[in-house]
Parts: sequence; C-alpha cells; structure tokens
Amino acid sequence: MSDTSTSFQSRNAAVIGAGVVGICTALYLQRDGWHVTLIDPHPPGETGASFGNAGLIATHIVQPLAMHSILPKIPKMLLDETAPLAIRWRYLPTVTPWLIRLLRATRPTEVQRIAAALASELRHAQAAFGPLLDDAAGTLFHRNGVLVVYPDEACLAENEPVFALQRQNGVTFTTLGHNEVHNLVPDLSSHYRFGVHYTEAGHVSDPFAFVQALMAQFERGGGRLRTAYATGFVHSGDQVTAVQTSSGNEPADLIVLAAGIWSKQLAAQLGLRIPLESERGYHVMLPQPAISVDMAMMIGDIRFAVTPMRGGLRLAGTTEFAGLHAPPNPKRHDALVRNARRVFPELKSDEQTRWMGHRPSLPDSLPVVARSPAQRNVLLNFGHGHLGLTSSAVTGRAIADLAAGRQPLFSLAPFRADRF
Repeated sequence: MSDTSTSFQSRNAAVIGAGVVGICTALYLQRDGWHVTLIDPHPPGETGASFGNAGLIATHIVQPLAMHSILPKIPKMLLDETAPLAIRWRYLPTVTPWLIRLLRATRPTEVQRIAAALASELRHAQAAFGPLLDDAAGTLFHRNGVLVVYPDEACLAENEPVFALQRQNGVTFTTLGHNEVHNLVPDLSSHYRFGVHYTEAGHVSDPFAFVQALMAQFERGGGRLRTAYATGFVHSGDQVTAVQTSSGNEPADLIVLAAGIWSKQLAAQLGLRIPLESERGYHVMLPQPAISVDMAMMIGDIRFAVTPMRGGLRLAGTTEFAGLHAPPNPKRHDALVRNARRVFPELKSDEQTRWMGHRPSLPDSLPVVARSPAQRNVLLNFGHGHLGLTSSAVTGRAIADLAAGRQPLFSLAPFRADRF
C-alpha cells in the first residue's frame, strides 16, 4: 500500500510504548533524523511481553493463531485450565465477541489470506534487525534455527495443513528423522522421533537484556525516555499536536502508538474500535536445568517452547484468555514443568522463577501497522500477538517508511486499522 508523507515543521516524534516494538520503531525513526521521545510508565523491557516472551525469532509461523482444526478442541479449552490454549470460564462472556471473530478467521479463504500477509512481513524480519544489532544486542541474537519435535508420523501428519501453508508461503524447512533429531538434542526423550528444522528462524537468548541493549543504543543516539502514563491526545483538526501524559503534555509532530495491550484505550480516543485482547503467556525459567539445549525448540504435540537463555532454560508459550486483571494460574506453570520433564527425562527444576504477561492479540492474527484513518500524523504499530519480538524490527521499519513517504517492504493493506 502506498502512502504519502505528511509535511512537518520540525522533526519531533513521540512513540508511546517502550517495549521491543516501540523501541525498534523509535530506532528506525531516529535513523531517519527524527528527535524521538519514548513514553512509558515503566522502565523499558521490565513489564509486558518484552520481558517474558519465549525469545523466538519465529519467522516460520505464518499460520494464524486458529485454523479450522481448532473447532473440535473448544470444549477442552473450557474444561482443561492447563491446556496449551485455555479460556477461563468467568471471562467467557467478555471474550466471546473476540472469539467469534477468531472463528471467522478459521475459514480456509481467511487462513490463506492471513498466512500470505504474515509471510509478506516475516520474510523481511531477520534482515530488518540487521541495522539495529550493535555489539551488545548482536551477541544475544542467534540465527541457528528453530527445531520443532514430534513423537510420531501420526503427529506429523496432523500438522500437514500447517506445513502446506508454510510451503505455499516460501517458508523453508527440513524434516529430520530420529537419529538426526537426537544428534541435535541428545537429552531429548526417545519418545520424540521426528523433527522439523526451520533454518531461517532463530532466538534471542535474553529478551530483557536485548531490549536494554536497544534502549542504550537509542539513548546514545540522543533519544529520550519520558517515564509517564500516556492518557490521551491534544487534537487540532486532523492532527494530534501532543500526547497527554500523567506528567504533562508531550508536544510532537509525529505520534506513534506502540503500547502493546495498552493500545486499545488510546486507540479509542483516536476514534478506533480495535478488538485487542490479552493472549496471556506463561514462562518458567530453570537456571540449573542439568541438560543441554543449543537451539530454540518447540514441542509439536504439547505446544510449548524451550529456549536456551543466558540465565538457563526457558519453558514458555502457552496461551490463556482471562483478561488483564485475573491473577496468574499456577497450574499452568506446573504444567509447563511437568510437560518439559516428559520431553527431557533428566531435566532438573528444583530452582525456578515464574512469570505471566500479556501479548496484545487481534482475532485475525495480524497486527495493526498503519496510519490512523482520522489523524494524518498518527501512526499505529501494535497487536503483534505471539510474534511481537519477531516482528518488532520489520514493523518498526515500516512505520519509519510511512513517516518518510517511502514504500514499505511489504504491503500494509492487510494491516490497516479500520479492517474491523
């Protein structure tokens, strides 16, 4: 989608949100000569999905969150609170409209459309990190692929619709047999006999430190952090002239809304009704796992991630719909550890830390990456779901391209804000 630049009297930009998406956006704007202020009430990377994500650079996940095969599994989501994808009963009335939209996105034509859109973005994701990786961030960024393991041929066959979708959209992978899988991961249970190696994917070995490294780079370039809540906007005609914050107004010529799950209320003040929902993720960190895992993994039948980190091994990736305010469910942490012991019989989990956070998710699995329809100097970059880290640099670059009037690397038509 082409777009034209807006004429600016000066070059001051305010980016709301200092997670990985907001910081990557700020860095790309900074590279174009903008004087950028990040606005966030919390220190960069300390809260939200940027702290606790699985660390995957998951360029292979072009399939939407829900495909048609999810329909028979809905009763289990309601009855089993430890299922890989679960819905809390009390939250069901609130989330039902969102779930209806999610189910509409499982239609075959929609799945094809969504996968094509995600693939158009993700094929540029790795390269988009390149200009942002200084020595500190680069040491945490690993390009050795992601290995997905499966117990048997039946499980592989069950996932063939996903593989077919990936092939159609240019995702490259290699199918491995028992010996090849166990040569890569000797500590893996013999129960797992097949693997799929996505060689173009990778991982970050400390997402929090990665965000801090990007933030340090931003500050060295003259970037500024305003520690405050963004509460609204000052409007003038078809523009926003300032962001209202808990510590006063922040004037800006360009405003970017990249506040993750917290973008919904601010978008409403721009006249946008965005069905943004919390895709609650859990992780358990094991500082002394007593096993060796050298590359990021996903367990194909149980559906969680195992990622080697600087501080140990991270078990992560389940999805729960329970809203922003419900406390974490410790049974979901327990299930992660229990399932990991099935996968790695020698795993030690005596020492562990636990986390739960909110991924900003939209029912069609596509983020909003767009110019605000009503405010010509407001750009939007949120709703990345479980692909926030993966997509952060490429969508940040797309926002900078929009601001400059350049053609982005991928069409932004599927990512527009008014598609709902």
